[in-house]
Amino acid sequence: MNPNELAYMSVAEMSRKIKNRELSPVEIVESFIKRIEERNKSLNAFVYYGFDYAREKAKQAEQDILSGKELGPLHGVPTAMKDLFHHPGWINTSGGIRSLKNHVSTNYNLYTQRVEKAGAILLGKTNSPIMGFRGTTDNYLFGPTRNPFDLSKNSGGSSGGGAAAVADGLVPIAEGTDGGGSIRIPAAWCGLYGYKSSFGRVPFITRPNAFGAIAPFLYEGTMTRSVEDAAIGLNVLAGYDARDPFSLDEKTDFTASLKRSIKGMKIAYSSDFDVYPVEPEIKDIVSKAVRKFEELGATVEEVKFGIKRHHMELAELWCRLITISTIEAFEGFKKQGINLMKNHREDLPPELIYWYEKCDGMTLHDLIRDQQIRTEIYDAIQNVFENYDLIVTPTLACMPVDNANDGNTVGPTQINGEEVEPLIGWCMTYFTNYSGHPSASIPAGLSKNNLPVGMQIIGKRYADHDVLAASAAFERIKPWKDDYKLVENRQL
Repeated sequence: MNPNELAYMSVAEMSRKIKNRELSPVEIVESFIKRIEERNKSLNAFVYYGFDYAREKAKQAEQDILSGKELGPLHGVPTAMKDLFHHPGWINTSGGIRSLKNHVSTNYNLYTQRVEKAGAILLGKTNSPIMGFRGTTDNYLFGPTRNPFDLSKNSGGSSGGGAAAVADGLVPIAEGTDGGGSIRIPAAWCGLYGYKSSFGRVPFITRPNAFGAIAPFLYEGTMTRSVEDAAIGLNVLAGYDARDPFSLDEKTDFTASLKRSIKGMKIAYSSDFDVYPVEPEIKDIVSKAVRKFEELGATVEEVKFGIKRHHMELAELWCRLITISTIEAFEGFKKQGINLMKNHREDLPPELIYWYEKCDGMTLHDLIRDQQIRTEIYDAIQNVFENYDLIVTPTLACMPVDNANDGNTVGPTQINGEEVEPLIGWCMTYFTNYSGHPSASIPAGLSKNNLPVGMQIIGKRYADHDVLAASAAFERIKPWKDDYKLVENRQL
């Protein structure tokens, strides 16, 4: 088989071929390891290789097939996890903190638990910014993850390593986590489908604070090259877990949504969520892409949300909310004898230090005020859903940014001459981390410079099937799989 054919094979097809004994897990894993060894140096998507572990798992997967054992939906399929999270015996640097370069995990996170139970084979860990605290991927330990469509550009973040790996054919599916858009942001810049489910659909396990995933809402999910693969991944990840107090006790087959008609659906479209400055080329591409839904029998109407807050104020709210989990994590490191703020400040980007120190002394009144502002966004979205089935916007307000050479790539400080917050303020994604609605980034088209542009599809609370149905319908009428030909022959 042509190596590129295997590299860009879907999860669905690969799984079928493995179960039919047309492909061997051992041969698949070796092929992907070879591709990673050839291509990752220029891309910097993987930051930890688990190749010996993967080879052993592949041998076991092959034995399970030969012995006639019941196989899971991801049996023998390669995947990768994000460096922020845990796998026993593997290094976890929490997103490239230099003083944690030898820090070893002793436990699993939910993604690794559930995909391995479903038969997937982990090849390693992918790059992330420190503590996932921005919409780009770069850090002082590993450097930037480069965009497969243009290596001078960033992959987006914070799940940028995983997104670049999937777009470059290094794995067919990768873990993404999303606290402000960290699945959808890199999916948009890397030309992928990135899915963030309804809050509670996929458990998010946090300890010692079991309630740590609510400020803002945090998610586990996947980045894939097709909607079907995302639905398969969601089937694996979704489902009750008693460790998560918000976990939904409901199981459903999300692949059942994929052929559902969207005829008669009412879609609300906004090019700017009322408040964002958005690059004209992105507005043009997404405004044309959203009209494809009309060809599928849906109606599309432009709407206003009635949001009165300035986008800078709303982005700074996100920075304050996400810093709560950063402070808690740093307190956990202190108990292990690692005081990052006191003894390793040089390992931390200045933006993180700024928000840590700004938020460390917040009062209960400050927290109450922030949740009230968050409620305004929740209400604005809910009010639109009184009359519409879906909301569509651009995923991001800008095209991929250039990589910095100092380990500290951030987003733009201005768009269309207007100041924006550089960590998250150009990302039209974090509103649904305030609200809990399911949302996806789907490729809308390519810019004049052949860079991907993402379109965000948002559903009602718990209406994951609607988002997947609309996404699959859009993919049928406007497929993007040929876009990866621009990546296949990139300079190594």
